[in-house]
Amino acid sequence: MEYLPLKASLTATKVYIVYYSMYGHVEKLAEEIKKGASSVEGVEAKLWQVSETLSDEVLGKMSAPPKSDVPIITAAELAEADGLIFGFPTRFGMMAAQFKAFMDSTGGLWRAQQLAGKPAGIFYSTGSQGGGQETTPLTAITQLVHHGMIFVPIGYTFGAGMFELEKVKGGSPYGAGTFSGDGSRQPSELELEQAFHQGKYFAGIAKKLKTAA
Repeated sequence: MEYLPLKASLTATKVYIVYYSMYGHVEKLAEEIKKGASSVEGVEAKLWQVSETLSDEVLGKMSAPPKSDVPIITAAELAEADGLIFGFPTRFGMMAAQFKAFMDSTGGLWRAQQLAGKPAGIFYSTGSQGGGQETTPLTAITQLVHHGMIFVPIGYTFGAGMFELEKVKGGSPYGAGTFSGDGSRQPSELELEQAFHQGKYFAGIAKKLKTAA
């Protein structure tokens, strides 16, 4: 019997989790998002960092720890993914300049509309409860709109965890989030669970879109 090659729709759905993390909070969320995305059958999730724009001298003065060995992504590599989840810390209620610099480098993809129609999600970290848990993802959506991407928020699909009032919890209907405080606070168990949920939920949608294409 002759076996025909698998159709493109049956190949793995590639989900790239692309982030910038100075102190590790966003990276911890990214790792959980990857676990969630990878739990969906037929999905391949991969972590990527964007390039640092600050010098080692400046980073040292800011007490920033060394970067992990997660590979650095180029703008062109974004086009390989079937779905993209972007993560970054906030700076004055908007995405950090390092990630904005990376998005500014995607002009070639924009001209060719290579990201148009791809699903995209957002996750983030802020220093305090009033430090941008909603404004950071809200202002970041403009980047997706200009590329013609399909924004996939988590809404209230996380269930009861979205209504937690007794514990400090980052995140919103826009996506998973955490609070860094003075830097010593790490993502809570509930915040990590929300990140896992976002990865799984997003991957399921990305897979459906790829299969339907």
